[in-house]
Amino acid sequence: MIPRILIIAGSDSGGGAGIQADIKTVTVLGGHAMTAVTAITAQNTIGVTAVHPVPAEVILAQIDAVVSDIGVDAVKIGMIGSAFAAEQVAQRLEQLKQALPELPIVFDPVMVATSGAPLADDATIAAFGRLMDVATIATPNLPELKRLTAEEDPVAAALSLVSEHGCAVLIKGGHEEGDALADALIETDNMTSWQGQRIDTTSTHGTGCTLASAIALFLAEGASLSDAVGRAREFVRVALREAPGLGGGAGPIGQGRVRLDVGSGPRLNQVTVTGTDYERSVAFYVGLGLKQIVANPPDYARFETAGGATLSVQIDPEETVSATTAIYLECDDLDDQVDRLAREGVPFEHGPRNQPWMWREARLRDPDGNIIFLYKAGEARRFPPWRIES
Repeated sequence: MIPRILIIAGSDSGGGAGIQADIKTVTVLGGHAMTAVTAITAQNTIGVTAVHPVPAEVILAQIDAVVSDIGVDAVKIGMIGSAFAAEQVAQRLEQLKQALPELPIVFDPVMVATSGAPLADDATIAAFGRLMDVATIATPNLPELKRLTAEEDPVAAALSLVSEHGCAVLIKGGHEEGDALADALIETDNMTSWQGQRIDTTSTHGTGCTLASAIALFLAEGASLSDAVGRAREFVRVALREAPGLGGGAGPIGQGRVRLDVGSGPRLNQVTVTGTDYERSVAFYVGLGLKQIVANPPDYARFETAGGATLSVQIDPEETVSATTAIYLECDDLDDQVDRLAREGVPFEHGPRNQPWMWREARLRDPDGNIIFLYKAGEARRFPPWRIES
């Protein structure tokens, strides 16, 4: 069953945070995102110019509509819109938890946009306690954590919330000074911490929304709380590195480009072949259209494909290469690619051919004899007519 994630949050017209970031995150990670929109905002990377709260009865109607028909495996709560809406949503989730006691609920207590615009008034923040009462985990940043408890020390603040509300609290260290960052998951009987280096980017809009939605997705798949947080952190960090650089302020992160880095189950995302000449191998694979991302001459080179998988060449001048495995690189414009490479002098063992297994393939070898296929399979790669169905 695909994980069904109900997202209760506001809409961001700029697509960087809120419902839009949540949907992108859940979709990329293989879940089905359902939404209950709590507010409509007019915003971009620079600021928020308007906020229109959605009436509480409409928020509840959205929740009831999707849960009654589609079902739900986890809930993520973001911007809530008003104090009355927070109370009503909490009451509805309390009822839902009676039917589904193990339902994970992730609450991101959104108070201020990345641009600095306020997204929750004092009354709404005061009503957050009821949402934390029903939540599995709350994910405040440092200013939010301080606002929720008036405690100066983050750990003391988190422990206070855990004690008062019974939910776990993730202390997010992104607002700390310096390059070294630390996050800490505080549970009733355990603490888990993660360390990392700050990623140098101004494109940080939507990081909190993305993190909370990823945690909800992984919890829905059955991960433990610490594992869900750890994997969600990795997703956010890769998305920060893949930020597209849009807008003149705090730009969105690149959830859509986190393809094979985080997910459930084994992922085939790296292949290594043996070569005997570094410069010759690099020239060949760059010529194919791969992007070199690691250069360690004369021993090793790594390349990235358009799909996010990586291929590397380990150089051993004394090795005799035996081509026992073929590497397949799918190209939507197969014939054009083969024509380009052939004109550049790349020899092919055969050009594009339609095969009985519904793929179109061209075959060549790298400078050391490793077999390479450029091919186009489309849906026939994963969904041939003879696919074994479970």
